[in-house]
Amino acid sequence: MLQIKTMHRHFLIHKPHGYLSQFIYEKKRPKRLLGELFSFPDGTMAIGRLDEDSEGLLLLTTDGMMSEVMRSKTIEKEYYALVDGIINEEAIAQIKNGVEIGFKGIRYSTKECEAKIINQLPDCIGEGRRIRDERHGPSSWVSITLTEGKFRQVRKMTAAVGFPTLRLVRIRVGELHLQNLKAGEILEVETLCF
Repeated sequence: MLQIKTMHRHFLIHKPHGYLSQFIYEKKRPKRLLGELFSFPDGTMAIGRLDEDSEGLLLLTTDGMMSEVMRSKTIEKEYYALVDGIINEEAIAQIKNGVEIGFKGIRYSTKECEAKIINQLPDCIGEGRRIRDERHGPSSWVSITLTEGKFRQVRKMTAAVGFPTLRLVRIRVGELHLQNLKAGEILEVETLCF
């Protein structure tokens, strides 16, 4: 039997706010999709998801097996969250130790994770969309690093400690970083090493 080995292609993308992490959307209301940003090869799929309101590092591949690797409970995903108010060390400690959130109609306690206050943002974060101005009160940034990924988990975690998320940017998946990619930019890479 003849076996044909295909070469897979892999991409890092800085997903902008307002885009779905998919290529097809079959509901009636039109949405902005990843295919509008670049002419990806047939069979390209997102590894993991970022919701429409979130932005940052998204991995794309033509290799379906990579999705299973990415969903491993050992791969860290780091997020920067702009939160409403000046987050304090007490809230950070609660996030680190795990908080109770809702998931699919049941209460769920998040696993222990890394969290810290961010005072200096990397350039790749950029200004992003305008969320609000100083008249609406102060805001601050926090870094949260997880090995799990429930639906809207970071948003639910910050809200659970009294600091709702206003903007969410994923900056790292395993060893892969957002680097200097600006919103909407794509970088093709030879391999995806986590």
